[in-house]
Amino acid sequence: MQSKLTLRLEESLIEEAKVYAREQGKSLSQIVADYFRALTLQRKNTSTDAKSEIELGPVTASLLGAFSDVTVDDYKSLREEYIDYLEAKHS
Repeated sequence: MQSKLTLRLEESLIEEAKVYAREQGKSLSQIVADYFRALTLQRKNTSTDAKSEIELGPVTASLLGAFSDVTVDDYKSLREEYIDYLEAKHS
């Protein structure tokens, strides 16, 4: 259900907003609605755990946290092993 909203803004700002909306191929109401939607979504994402806001596919969800216990040293060691493997494979 749509409701009417009255905003009081400087005339020059209203004119600039109308030009912007026209350039975007949208109505000024659509521009304002999109902006409000983005603001509320941003607030939701920053006020709650981002992981719970994002819908993950089943494979991605199963991998979440898989490397949480890997240290930087482990990563460097694994990287070196992988580089050695690739060099041996392609030499």
